[in-house]
Amino acid sequence: MYNTALKTFLHVADCGSFSKAAERLFLSPTAVMKQMNQLEEHLGLRLLKRTNHGIFLTECGDSIYKDAKKIISFSEEALARAREISSRRSKTIRIGTSMLNPCKVFMDVWYPISSQFPQFKIQIIPFEDDHNGILAVMDKIGDKFDFIVGVCDSAQWLSRCRFYKLGTYKKCIAVPMGHRLAGKKLLTLSDLEGETLMMVKEGDSPVNDQIRKELASRCPSLRIQDTEHFYDIEVYNRCAEQGNLLLNVECWKDIHPSLLTIPVDWKYEIPYGLLYPLHPAPEILEFLDVIKTSA
Repeated sequence: MYNTALKTFLHVADCGSFSKAAERLFLSPTAVMKQMNQLEEHLGLRLLKRTNHGIFLTECGDSIYKDAKKIISFSEEALARAREISSRRSKTIRIGTSMLNPCKVFMDVWYPISSQFPQFKIQIIPFEDDHNGILAVMDKIGDKFDFIVGVCDSAQWLSRCRFYKLGTYKKCIAVPMGHRLAGKKLLTLSDLEGETLMMVKEGDSPVNDQIRKELASRCPSLRIQDTEHFYDIEVYNRCAEQGNLLLNVECWKDIHPSLLTIPVDWKYEIPYGLLYPLHPAPEILEFLDVIKTSA
C-alpha cells in the first residue's frame, strides 16, 4: 500500500542517526542508508542532510515526515478494512466423506469451477461407516457437516436432511472371487436361482424394496438374507466369508478386494447427490446454487 522505506525514514528522522535507527529496526546501518538512498531516488527529492553531527531533515523531508505517519496509518486502516471484507466473504464449506460416501464425485464437479468462486473454501471432514451410528452422522448435517455426498433414497436419511440429486448409479450384485458367477459379465435373474443374496431389510429404501418384490416373484428359489438398513464394511466382510451374493451399487465396486461387482440385466438405479441441512444457512443455499448452475 505504501513504500515500506517510509517507516525506516521516520525512524531515521526521529533518531537523527542511521546507526541508531538500524538498532531499532534490527538492521545494519548500511541497509538503512541504502533504503534512504533508494527512497530519495524514487521520490526525486532530497529528504536528509547528512552531516558529521547527525542526520537532519531538509525542507522537503520535513514535509514528507509530517504526512508519512498519516499515509502509513491510512494505508494500514485501508488494508485492515479490505481484509475484514475478505474474511466476511470467505465461506468455509464442510464436506463429509467416508468409504461408502466418498466426496470425490462432488469434488469432480467442484474443482473445474472453484477458481470462479474464490469466496468458498472446502474443508473435508471424515466420518465412519457404521450402521449403528450412521443416523447420528446424518443428525450432524448442519452442525459438523454442511454437506455429505451419498447414495440415498433412505426414508430415515431424508427425514433428517434435504437432498440435491447429482445423478444415479446402477444397482449391481457383488460376487465373491471363485464363485460360480464370478466370470459373468452380466447377470440375469435366472443366474440367481438357488443362491443367497444379502440386501438391506425391507422398509427404508423404495428402490431396494422394489428389487426385493421382483426377486420374490421371479426367483422363487433365491434366498434373501437381510442386513441392516445401512451397509458398512462388515457387510462386505460377511459376504466374502459366507460366499453369498450382495446387492451392491456400481460406485462401491472397489470396497472389498475379494468381491467382484457385476451388472444385472435390469434397470434399477439409485440416486446420489448432496445431503444438506433441513434448515440451511444462506451461504449453504448460495453454494448449492453454484453447484446447481454448474452440475
